[in-house]
Amino acid sequence: MQPAEAIAALGALAQEHRLALFRLLVQAGPDGMAAGRIAAELDVPNSSLSFHLAQLGKAGLIEQERQHRSIIYRANYAAMNALVAYLMENCCGGASCAPATLAAASC
Repeated sequence: MQPAEAIAALGALAQEHRLALFRLLVQAGPDGMAAGRIAAELDVPNSSLSFHLAQLGKAGLIEQERQHRSIIYRANYAAMNALVAYLMENCCGGASCAPATLAAASC
């Protein structure tokens, strides 16, 4: 991951609704969620939700797929793992000090 990509991802997450949205999609797992359900869960108006989804998508943190008449949104686990790896790169002077759960996490 390049610094500009990390900055974009962190910037997208640095907002209350987008952080909650991303965490909700992580909890939803690989099945993801439809926009209507996301809006209901977060109690966010559709117009605001569209903006937040676009910001997370632009940063590469979420993916979308059309299923019939719905668009399903999913967390991009590879992008999030790349961001965490970038942040932890050279941690502790190169010693492996990352928590075992982080190192073993693979969604």
